Amino acid sequence: MANFYQQNFWDNRYAKKEYVYGEQPNQFLKEVIDDLKPGKVILPAEGEGRNAVYAASLGWEVDAYDSSKKGKSKAESLAIKRGVSINYTTNDHEAWEPKHEAYDLAVMTYAHCDPKTRKALHTKVIDSLKPGGIVLYEAFRKEQIELDTGGPKDIDMLLDKETLRADFINLSILELTELEVDLSEGEYHNGVSRIIRMIAKKK
Repeated sequence: MANFYQQNFWDNRYAKKEYVYGEQPNQFLKEVIDDLKPGKVILPAEGEGRNAVYAASLGWEVDAYDSSKKGKSKAESLAIKRGVSINYTTNDHEAWEPKHEAYDLAVMTYAHCDPKTRKALHTKVIDSLKPGGIVLYEAFRKEQIELDTGGPKDIDMLLDKETLRADFINLSILELTELEVDLSEGEYHNGVSRIIRMIAKKK
């Protein structure tokens, strides 16, 4: 089985001309960010750039990264198409070294990785947030393993409430919800899906 986290996996997926997760932002992101005052945002594992470009269209100063060079290229093309500017780098979670307390918002949508990498990434995300900064999180939960509508087929890469509470224990969790939704995000997030959403605030 292809490694869901490796660069070549994502380069192959993003090689298609079309945007495989669509060009529109994640719905949860849109609902939340539309009501926030623009500031500086980081988007790890941003893929083809749909969320980064949307944030930039609202006036956010956007930093984003992904391991895929093809994802970066498509994100930058989408930014040009929409007439916005984003700072997008090719990077992976282990190599990413954010500045301390640099961001007002961190957006993590389907940034699935192995447990060790995930824990380290979450620690970096927390450190990168300013006091009062927000983490916006959406991912597939463990029950998604039974469905074929998106996400990794390794249950250890899927999420649950206990994991997110533990990883973000020093933040104030404003929302933590498990849902079943009908996703329509391009070819690979399509159909009834079991997801988890979180909004947390740095104290």
